[in-house]
Amino acid sequence: MSSIELPIFDKAGKEVGTFAVDPSAIAHRISAQLLHDAVVMYRANLRQGSAKTKSRAEVSGHKKKMYRQKGTGNARAGHVRSGVRRGGGHIFAKKPKDWSYRLPRKALQVATRMAVASKINDSKVMLIDDLTADAPKTKDAAAVLKALSIQGTVLVAVESYNSDLYKSFRNIAGVRILPVAEINAYEVLRPKRILMTKSALEKFVASIPVKTQS
Repeated sequence: MSSIELPIFDKAGKEVGTFAVDPSAIAHRISAQLLHDAVVMYRANLRQGSAKTKSRAEVSGHKKKMYRQKGTGNARAGHVRSGVRRGGGHIFAKKPKDWSYRLPRKALQVATRMAVASKINDSKVMLIDDLTADAPKTKDAAAVLKALSIQGTVLVAVESYNSDLYKSFRNIAGVRILPVAEINAYEVLRPKRILMTKSALEKFVASIPVKTQS
Protein backbone atom coordinates (compact mmCIF):
# COMPACT_ATOMS: atom_id res chain seq x y z
CA MET A 1 0.00 0.00 0.00
CA SER A 2 1.23 3.47 -0.84
CA SER A 3 1.74 6.19 1.71
CA ILE A 4 -1.23 8.10 3.09
CA GLU A 5 -1.05 11.86 3.53
CA LEU A 6 -2.54 12.65 6.93
CA PRO A 7 -3.48 16.31 7.37
CA ILE A 8 -2.03 18.09 10.38
CA PHE A 9 -4.25 20.56 12.23
CA ASP A 10 -3.59 23.16 14.88
CA LYS A 11 -5.66 23.73 18.03
CA ALA A 12 -8.04 25.99 16.12
CA GLY A 13 -8.84 23.25 13.62
CA LYS A 14 -6.90 24.82 10.76
CA GLU A 15 -4.84 22.57 8.49
CA VAL A 16 -1.18 23.49 8.76
CA GLY A 17 0.54 20.66 6.89
CA THR A 18 0.55 16.94 6.08
CA PHE A 19 2.35 13.85 7.31
CA ALA A 20 3.10 10.95 4.98
CA VAL A 21 2.75 7.54 6.59
CA ASP A 22 2.69 4.07 5.07
CA PRO A 23 0.39 1.72 7.04
CA SER A 24 2.10 -1.30 5.48
CA ALA A 25 5.39 -0.11 6.96
CA ILE A 26 3.77 -0.08 10.41
CA ALA A 27 2.22 -3.53 9.92
CA HIS A 28 2.44 -5.29 6.58
CA ARG A 29 -0.78 -7.19 7.30
CA ILE A 30 -3.67 -7.04 9.75
CA SER A 31 -4.39 -10.23 11.67
CA ALA A 32 -7.92 -10.15 13.08
CA GLN A 33 -7.14 -13.22 15.21
CA LEU A 34 -4.10 -11.62 16.86
CA LEU A 35 -6.03 -8.41 17.54
CA HIS A 36 -8.85 -10.45 19.03
CA ASP A 37 -6.47 -12.42 21.25
CA ALA A 38 -4.78 -9.22 22.44
CA VAL A 39 -8.07 -7.48 23.26
CA VAL A 40 -9.37 -10.54 25.13
CA MET A 41 -6.15 -10.65 27.16
CA TYR A 42 -6.28 -6.95 28.10
CA ARG A 43 -9.94 -7.19 29.06
CA ALA A 44 -9.29 -10.31 31.12
CA ASN A 45 -6.49 -8.51 32.95
CA LEU A 46 -8.93 -5.72 33.85
CA ARG A 47 -11.20 -8.13 35.70
CA GLN A 48 -10.98 -7.77 39.46
CA GLY A 49 -11.80 -11.39 40.16
CA SER A 50 -13.09 -10.39 43.61
CA ALA A 51 -16.54 -12.04 43.39
CA LYS A 52 -17.17 -14.04 46.57
CA THR A 53 -20.17 -15.88 47.97
CA LYS A 54 -20.36 -18.13 51.00
CA SER A 55 -20.53 -21.87 50.79
CA ARG A 56 -22.47 -24.02 53.26
CA ALA A 57 -19.28 -24.31 55.29
CA GLU A 58 -19.04 -20.54 55.72
CA VAL A 59 -22.58 -19.43 56.57
CA SER A 60 -23.73 -19.27 60.18
CA GLY A 61 -25.94 -21.97 61.62
CA HIS A 62 -25.68 -25.30 63.35
CA LYS A 63 -24.90 -28.58 61.65
CA LYS A 64 -27.50 -30.59 63.48
CA LYS A 65 -30.04 -32.44 61.33
CA MET A 66 -33.27 -30.43 61.42
CA TYR A 67 -35.56 -33.41 62.13
CA ARG A 68 -35.46 -37.16 61.89
CA GLN A 69 -35.18 -38.80 58.48
CA LYS A 70 -38.48 -40.66 58.49
CA GLY A 71 -41.89 -40.43 60.04
CA THR A 72 -42.53 -36.67 59.86
CA GLY A 73 -44.23 -36.52 56.46
CA ASN A 74 -41.78 -33.86 55.32
CA ALA A 75 -39.10 -34.15 52.69
CA ARG A 76 -35.72 -35.34 53.87
CA ALA A 77 -33.62 -32.44 55.15
CA GLY A 78 -30.11 -31.99 56.49
CA HIS A 79 -28.96 -28.96 58.45
CA VAL A 80 -29.98 -25.32 58.01
CA ARG A 81 -26.81 -24.46 56.06
CA SER A 82 -28.00 -26.50 53.09
CA GLY A 83 -27.93 -24.63 49.80
CA VAL A 84 -31.58 -25.43 49.05
CA ARG A 85 -32.82 -23.59 52.15
CA ARG A 86 -33.19 -19.87 52.70
CA GLY A 87 -30.11 -18.51 54.45
CA GLY A 88 -28.03 -21.49 53.44
CA GLY A 89 -24.77 -21.39 51.56
CA HIS A 90 -24.39 -21.29 47.80
CA ILE A 91 -24.09 -24.73 46.28
CA PHE A 92 -21.45 -23.59 43.79
CA ALA A 93 -20.00 -20.70 45.76
CA LYS A 94 -17.94 -18.10 43.91
CA LYS A 95 -14.34 -17.73 44.99
CA PRO A 96 -11.86 -14.91 44.24
CA LYS A 97 -9.97 -15.72 41.06
CA ASP A 98 -7.06 -14.24 39.16
CA TRP A 99 -8.15 -13.97 35.52
CA SER A 100 -4.95 -12.34 34.27
CA TYR A 101 -2.57 -13.94 31.80
CA ARG A 102 0.01 -12.71 29.32
CA LEU A 103 0.62 -13.19 25.62
CA PRO A 104 4.20 -13.05 24.30
CA ARG A 105 5.65 -9.53 24.39
CA LYS A 106 6.50 -9.45 20.70
CA ALA A 107 2.99 -10.58 19.77
CA LEU A 108 1.52 -7.70 21.78
CA GLN A 109 3.89 -5.23 20.14
CA VAL A 110 2.86 -6.45 16.69
CA ALA A 111 -0.82 -6.26 17.71
CA THR A 112 -0.38 -2.62 18.71
CA ARG A 113 1.17 -1.78 15.34
CA MET A 114 -1.62 -3.64 13.55
CA ALA A 115 -4.23 -1.71 15.52
CA VAL A 116 -2.67 1.64 14.63
CA ALA A 117 -2.31 0.65 10.97
CA SER A 118 -5.96 -0.42 10.81
CA LYS A 119 -7.06 2.92 12.28
CA ILE A 120 -4.99 4.78 9.70
CA ASN A 121 -6.47 2.67 6.90
CA ASP A 122 -9.96 3.48 8.18
CA SER A 123 -9.21 7.24 8.35
CA LYS A 124 -9.75 7.25 12.10
CA VAL A 125 -6.45 8.93 12.99
CA MET A 126 -6.20 12.72 13.21
CA LEU A 127 -2.95 14.59 13.71
CA ILE A 128 -2.42 17.82 15.61
CA ASP A 129 0.77 19.85 15.42
CA ASP A 130 1.16 20.20 19.17
CA LEU A 131 -0.69 19.79 22.45
CA THR A 132 0.53 21.69 25.48
CA ALA A 133 -0.95 22.95 28.72
CA ASP A 134 0.48 25.35 31.28
CA ALA A 135 -2.25 24.54 33.77
CA PRO A 136 -5.07 21.99 34.07
CA LYS A 137 -7.94 23.47 32.02
CA THR A 138 -10.63 21.09 30.85
CA LYS A 139 -12.34 23.96 29.04
CA ASP A 140 -9.32 24.40 26.76
CA ALA A 141 -9.09 20.66 26.08
CA ALA A 142 -12.79 20.51 25.18
CA ALA A 143 -12.33 23.49 22.87
CA VAL A 144 -9.59 21.66 20.96
CA LEU A 145 -11.82 18.62 20.42
CA LYS A 146 -14.68 20.87 19.31
CA ALA A 147 -12.45 22.75 16.86
CA LEU A 148 -11.37 19.42 15.34
CA SER A 149 -15.00 18.20 15.20
CA ILE A 150 -14.13 15.14 17.30
CA GLN A 151 -17.12 13.57 19.00
CA GLY A 152 -17.63 10.33 20.86
CA THR A 153 -14.82 8.23 22.24
CA VAL A 154 -11.28 9.25 21.43
CA LEU A 155 -7.74 8.29 22.42
CA VAL A 156 -5.38 11.24 22.72
CA ALA A 157 -1.81 10.02 22.18
CA VAL A 158 1.00 12.41 23.07
CA GLU A 159 4.77 12.07 22.92
CA SER A 160 5.33 12.05 26.67
CA TYR A 161 3.41 12.37 29.91
CA ASN A 162 2.37 15.87 30.94
CA SER A 163 0.48 16.28 34.21
CA ASP A 164 -1.37 19.47 33.24
CA LEU A 165 -2.36 18.06 29.86
CA TYR A 166 -3.50 14.79 31.42
CA LYS A 167 -5.68 16.60 33.97
CA SER A 168 -7.15 18.78 31.21
CA PHE A 169 -8.49 15.81 29.24
CA ARG A 170 -9.24 13.21 31.91
CA ASN A 171 -12.59 14.72 33.00
CA ILE A 172 -14.06 14.70 29.48
CA ALA A 173 -16.42 11.77 28.96
CA GLY A 174 -15.16 9.21 26.46
CA VAL A 175 -11.65 10.69 26.28
CA ARG A 176 -8.51 8.76 27.23
CA ILE A 177 -5.06 10.34 27.10
CA LEU A 178 -1.84 8.32 27.11
CA PRO A 179 1.82 8.71 26.17
CA VAL A 180 2.41 6.96 22.85
CA ALA A 181 4.81 4.53 24.55
CA GLU A 182 1.93 3.22 26.71
CA ILE A 183 -0.70 2.60 24.05
CA ASN A 184 -1.69 -0.96 23.22
CA ALA A 185 -4.05 -2.75 20.85
CA TYR A 186 -6.99 -2.49 23.25
CA GLU A 187 -6.51 1.22 23.91
CA VAL A 188 -6.23 1.86 20.17
CA LEU A 189 -9.22 -0.22 19.06
CA ARG A 190 -11.62 0.74 21.83
CA PRO A 191 -12.33 4.41 20.84
CA LYS A 192 -13.84 5.54 17.55
CA ARG A 193 -11.08 8.07 16.84
CA ILE A 194 -7.43 8.68 17.69
CA LEU A 195 -5.95 12.14 18.08
CA MET A 196 -2.15 12.04 17.94
CA THR A 197 0.41 14.77 18.04
CA LYS A 198 2.79 14.84 15.11
CA SER A 199 5.73 14.13 17.42
CA ALA A 200 3.87 11.17 18.97
CA LEU A 201 3.33 9.55 15.58
CA GLU A 202 6.95 10.19 14.62
CA LYS A 203 8.08 8.54 17.86
CA PHE A 204 5.78 5.57 17.26
CA VAL A 205 6.98 5.07 13.68
CA ALA A 206 10.62 5.40 14.78
CA SER A 207 10.13 2.64 17.39
CA ILE A 208 9.12 0.08 14.74
CA PRO A 209 11.87 -2.45 13.94
CA VAL A 210 13.25 -2.41 10.43
CA LYS A 211 11.83 -5.87 9.78
CA THR A 212 8.20 -5.80 10.89
CA GLN A 213 7.07 -9.13 12.22
CA SER A 214 3.55 -10.43 11.87
